[in-house]
Formats: sequence, C-alpha cells, structure tokens
Amino acid sequence: MIERRDPPPIGRVVATEQKPATPHQFHFWTANETSIGIGAIVRVEGAGSGEQGAGKVVYGVVTDGFAYSDLATPLHDVVGAEGDPAKAADSPTVRQEIRLWTAAVLRQRPEEPLQPVPLGQVHVASDVDVAQALRMDAYLGGAQPTAIPVGLYTSGGLEAPVYLDADFLLGPEAAHLNISGVSGLATKTSAVEFLLGSIFQHFPPHKGRIAAVCFNVKGPDLCFLDQPGALEDEDRRRYERLAVPARPFERVRYYAPFKADGVNLNTLRTHPDLVSDVEPLVWGLREVLDYAEVLLNRDDIDAKADAFIDFLSDRVVDKEFDDGFGGAHRVLTFADLERLFRSIFDGLELSARGDTWRTHHIATIRKVRNRLSNISTRCKGLVTDDGPSNDLPWGRFEDRAVYVVDVANVDPLGQDLVFARAVSKLREHLERRDLGVDAVVVFVDELNKYAPGDGPETYVKKMLLDISERGRYLGLVLFGAEQFRSQVHRRVVGNAGTIVFGRMDSDELATPGYQVLSPAIKIKLATLPIGELMVRHPHFTQPIFVRFPRPAVLRGRDGVERFPPAADLPFEDAVARQLVKLDRRVRPNLVKDLLADRREEDVRRALAHTRQARPQDAFAHFKRQLGGRVAAAPATARESVSPLNPISDEPY
Repeated sequence: MIERRDPPPIGRVVATEQKPATPHQFHFWTANETSIGIGAIVRVEGAGSGEQGAGKVVYGVVTDGFAYSDLATPLHDVVGAEGDPAKAADSPTVRQEIRLWTAAVLRQRPEEPLQPVPLGQVHVASDVDVAQALRMDAYLGGAQPTAIPVGLYTSGGLEAPVYLDADFLLGPEAAHLNISGVSGLATKTSAVEFLLGSIFQHFPPHKGRIAAVCFNVKGPDLCFLDQPGALEDEDRRRYERLAVPARPFERVRYYAPFKADGVNLNTLRTHPDLVSDVEPLVWGLREVLDYAEVLLNRDDIDAKADAFIDFLSDRVVDKEFDDGFGGAHRVLTFADLERLFRSIFDGLELSARGDTWRTHHIATIRKVRNRLSNISTRCKGLVTDDGPSNDLPWGRFEDRAVYVVDVANVDPLGQDLVFARAVSKLREHLERRDLGVDAVVVFVDELNKYAPGDGPETYVKKMLLDISERGRYLGLVLFGAEQFRSQVHRRVVGNAGTIVFGRMDSDELATPGYQVLSPAIKIKLATLPIGELMVRHPHFTQPIFVRFPRPAVLRGRDGVERFPPAADLPFEDAVARQLVKLDRRVRPNLVKDLLADRREEDVRRALAHTRQARPQDAFAHFKRQLGGRVAAAPATARESVSPLNPISDEPY
C-alpha cells in the first residue's frame, strides 16, 4: 500500500533570535530552485551521533515561504540601477538570494520529551514519511485496519495516498464530515461522491454493513449516480493508486414525490431509460401528523394547537372514534380527517353546545384544520389526501447501497418534512438495530439553509444538532456541505470530526474562524484548482492538501444532456407506465380503455393501492380496486362531505 523511497536532503533547519525553532514550528532554507511549496510535507533528521538532537526525527508541513537578498532596503536596489529597471539586469554581479520556509510540526519521533526542532537536514517526505507524519501508521496495519482513502498528497514529485480513520470518520470515536467551498469550483458534491465510493470499498468488515442516504436538494446533482462518467487516464491512474474501483455505484435506489397530478414523478430523472428505477415517495396523514411540528412551528401555532394535534395523533388516527354527535369514524387519510372536522363543526352548530369540543376550542380546531389542509395543498404529490403511502424500505436497507431522495423541485415546506421524517426514521431503526445495516451516511447539501448560525430554532435544526452530537454512537453519520461554513451553526460544524475545504471565497476566509491559518494557506485556499482539497482530521495535527480523482459517475449536467428529462405524460399514459413498471405484462391500451370516464382521484387511489400491494397480476388488481372504493368511509361519516375533499358514493 505504501512505497518506500529515500529522498535526498533539500534544505537545513535554521534558527535565529528573531526566528527561533520551537516544538511546534521551525524554519529552513533551500536552494532557489526547489520542489518545495506551500502544503509540502518535510522530514527533519537530527544532528549526527553524539550531538544535540541526535536520533530525533521531526515531520512538518510548510505553511509559509519567504525570499531574501542581501539588500538592507529597497532603496539600495533603486540606486544601484540608477532608477532604471532595465539596467538592473546588466549588473556585473548577481545579488545573493535565499528561500526561507516556515513549517508547522506534524509529529516528533520520539514524542517525549517534547523539545524544539533540532538544526538538522530537511528531506522531502516519502510515502513512509507521509504515513508517519499524519499518524496513519496507527490504522493502516494491524489485525483490523480502518483506513479509508481520501486522496493523494502530491508535492515534490511525490504522490502518496492519504487515509482517514474510519473510527473517527464514521464513529464511534468521532464522526461526521463537513465540506465548505464556493459553488461550482469547490467540487463539494464530487468529493462526497468519491469518498462514498471509497468508503463502500474500504469499510472495515468488522464494522458490519453500511449504506448512504443522499438528499438531492438542487438540480440534477445526484440523479445519475448509477451511470458511468467520463474519466481521463490520469483519473484512472489515481483510482488505481488509491485502490478504489473506477466505476459508478452498483446499488442506487431513487425516490421522488409525484407532481400535483399524482402520476408524473417530480424529478429530472424521467428519461424513458431511467424513470423505471425511480420509486414514488408518497406520505399520508399518519406520516405527516407524526412530524407536524416540522410544518406547524410557526408563530401562530401555540400550545393549544399542539395539544389538539397530539389528541388527534394519540386518540383519533387509526382508531375507531365516536365524535360525540352519534357519528363513528375511522380516520386513516386526510379525507377521513376532513369528514371528522365537518362532523364536529356541524354537531356543535346543531346541538348549540357552545364553542368547545372535548375541551378544545372551536377556534383551535379550525386553525389546525386550516394548517393541515394547507399542507396537503402545498405538498401535493408528496402528501396524499387519500390512499396508501409509499416510503423508503425501512428495515430492508441493503449493504453498500445509496438511497437518493430527490426533493429538488419540492416546496421548501415539503423538503423540511422529507428531511425530518427520513432522518428520524433512520435514527429510530438504528436505535433498534433493525434497519438492515449497521451505519448510515446522510449527505445533506446547503447546510446554510437547514442549520443556519442564526434564526429560529426549527425542528430540522434541532435534529441536525442531535445527529452531530449523538449520532456517532448509533452509526448515524452526517456529511454536510455548504458555501459558507461561518454561517452554519457552530455545534454542527464543531462536532464534525473531519473538515474539508475546497476553493474558498476571500470574504469567507476573512472571518474569525480562519484566523488559525497562515496568509499563505489562505491564498492557496482561495486559488485551489478543481479536484484539490484541504483536509483536517483528528489524527492530523495540521491541515493537509490532497487531490482526488474525478468521480466515476455521470455528473448532473452531463446526465441531463445524455438523458434529457421526458415531458409529462398525459394522465392515462402516466398511469399505464406506473402499472407496466409493476408488471411488464400489462398492456397500455387496455389500461387506457379501463380509465375511460373514470375520476382521476379514484384512479390515483386504485393505483396507490396496487403499488403498495405489488400483486403478481397488477392489471387485475388495479381493475378490481377501481371497481370499488379503495378505502371506504364509514356510513355515518359519509353524510358530511367536505368542499375541500368531495366524496361520492355513486357506483363507478
């Protein structure tokens, strides 16, 4: 895994009264022509036998550089050239110039006693030196190695693999990764895609099974992870050097809500060759009500409304319920809940009992009813008014699988609901150890939006804080990305064991959080090329620059060009496509004939029921469900019909 090479000395440590060597920093000079640069790792060898510092080895990383000549002041050079820059080149002698470098100590061997860096020779680091300097030797070998390749350290003609410790990247010692950088140039998504592939390949067997859940919140970024992308020979060589296969993810499962019509998927992955792999994500009343706080934590929702929502969740939904006016209800859907509300309003009006029902004021009931109706309207396609739900495969997660939840085109309210519910379910199943895998990486882009440093304490922000502080004990790992790290909640970024930086904005680098970096490091961060990152890890005492190969998956923009999204199908065609996906024997023409003169809401209910049942004969099941109500309302509840959710009892 590591190649051995003994590089020649390229400099020598120098210590003066103005620039002394310390246990944490030293200076050294090199020839003018040198391969050393900012971010280079060097090895210092102590003096010869019997001298001070004998036998000591110090590893450091270059953080700054200076050039000096024998001029006392710039004025001397101006006078010597008689004020003409052209004459300076004709000088009979060339002024002496030296290169002086500042390096931060990465590691000393032996580590005790901790002493100033000795005045020894400086060598360019070899593969072995890089492993020693970054303390990677602790997890590269042994009976149970935990090394995860993150990229290649490249400097001075050397190309050495750099590894992260899985115990500190994925738990339980530490966990979480945060990556920052300007949009488009920092390659944040590409870096996470490569790292996920590396994790899947090198995840330690003794740690069990692992999967990833990625939320696609903008454009087509994560819509083509199962499709191969174009790689150059240099990228393939780097993949081979890191022992990571250059191929797309083998197991990718896509989930996306429907559009408002309830049959066309709300995703950019709608090309005929790919859309069959996308599962609909549809939730009903129970799924929404359990996370009502996500949607109702607005200024006008008070403790009384929260109490009424809890009452509905605990005593009404999925239970036989008497409304107190002679009506029996079994509330399973939003339509059923609307019938219950109408029954309550009508009962209070006819019975003249006042304005209170079961200790809840009618104004509170109307407020909650309006908010829930608003949810089903704003999130139409994700939230269904009637019919079964379709969810992620809780309890059946596959090893080394990526589950992409595409909510890029969903209303922000719906995005919050999807994120909150999905992560909460992950946490619940990991606590019970019945998810199907032992660890899950959750990738969330745009952390500036979901966990801002200021603003109200939303349900989503509290959940992210809980994951960042306690998720490592459960195997729930957060990979977060954002443009401005300084604007993300301090506890979210502070609990990330591994910090990655792509190209950074100069204004961002001027914020207090980057004061520990030298001016030269900041300049390099502001000009990083695509594919290069700066990595901080618990084993690394200083940040390290690495390069990673282009991900072997199809980029979002390229995927849209190769697989252009299809236009929305007419209602009948979209239904036929959904049935063909369930059963290849289904003939679209027969489906269209069956749908003639049918109401769309009835068709959607029958289709949802068929999708949930997944019968062997999808067409026969669909036809049978379409011939009668999928979820018939109790007779006593049918008397009250909502103008928002009209229900008809006429035969089809």
